[in-house]
Amino acid sequence: MPRLLFPLVALVALVWPASAATAVAPPPRPGAPTFNGGVYAIAHRGATTYVGGSFTTATAGGRVYPRERMAAFDSRTGQMLDWSPSADGVVRALAATPDSVYAAGDFHRVDGEARDSLARLHPTTGVVRSFQHTLSGTAYALATGNDRLYLAGSFTDVSGQKRSNLAAFSLTTGKLDARWRPAADDTVHALAVTGRRVYLGGGFHTVNAVKGTLRLAGVDGTSGVVEPAFRPRVPAEVRAISLDPAGVHVATAGVGGRAIAYNWIGTMRWQRVFDGDASAIATTGGITYVGGHFDSACLTERNGVKGGCVDGARGRFKLAAVTSKGQLTGWAPTANGVIGVRVLSVNHVAGTIEAGGDFTTINGQDRRRFAAF
Repeated sequence: MPRLLFPLVALVALVWPASAATAVAPPPRPGAPTFNGGVYAIAHRGATTYVGGSFTTATAGGRVYPRERMAAFDSRTGQMLDWSPSADGVVRALAATPDSVYAAGDFHRVDGEARDSLARLHPTTGVVRSFQHTLSGTAYALATGNDRLYLAGSFTDVSGQKRSNLAAFSLTTGKLDARWRPAADDTVHALAVTGRRVYLGGGFHTVNAVKGTLRLAGVDGTSGVVEPAFRPRVPAEVRAISLDPAGVHVATAGVGGRAIAYNWIGTMRWQRVFDGDASAIATTGGITYVGGHFDSACLTERNGVKGGCVDGARGRFKLAAVTSKGQLTGWAPTANGVIGVRVLSVNHVAGTIEAGGDFTTINGQDRRRFAAF
């Protein structure tokens, strides 16, 4: 079992009886900003929440702020901060460290400076900092650990050096890591780090050509060697990963989405099936929160050819929560839209679950593309 490094600040989670048949629509926290375009990424540094996406304005306290695909606000008050670097393309991933915020996405310039898909920013001023690389493809995920910034996506080289959908950089020097270079044979959508272990999820068939690494694998955070004991069987493409002391949780796409929990050797602990893709997942306090573009949670693990629930369902509109035993809770805020929720994040300072995506209302209230619960 890997050594787990999780925040010591506890988030209090409300747990509903597993047999609760009545869905509860908890109100989103008032005061959180809204956005005029999709929110794809959320990161935290203390009380500051950073968001990235396709938006060009944010609205808070009745005022509209120009924000070109990146913004920051105080998660306790909802007050917009001055941090506002401007990217010329979608920001798909963010990662925060004590001295920097890293962004990845489809952009080529940030605040007018050439930055090909990757940028390092000052965490309070937003000034573009030294860290410049080129990417031959698309960046989808960032994570930090082991004095490294890990990058995942769909690409073949970084700064002219061959890399197969995965790369790492020194947080000290900013240089491309010559040692950490695991090779995934197709797109990597998600990353999660605990101690020396880095978990990868996506649409790949193998990592380092090792059998048993279909769609989900663990690798050493320094050497990139595949973890031999972790061999999960994942039925569909992984879109998001979360970790807790019990193991690895994933959100999958496919014909009907799934939230699946595995232990540290890859044995399935539980799964929940939905009638649409699950694209976001976050775990805290023994509860796993799931987001996507589903409208129902299936009562059994069976679904039909088009993803619909076969043996009955409960309404869960883009958001759901599951206990540590895999049972559906009554927590059921109602989000709208086709795409729905793209990202979920636990904010330990504010004591909230944050959701971003393409929804415009939660429980019928105006919550354009961002909500906190």
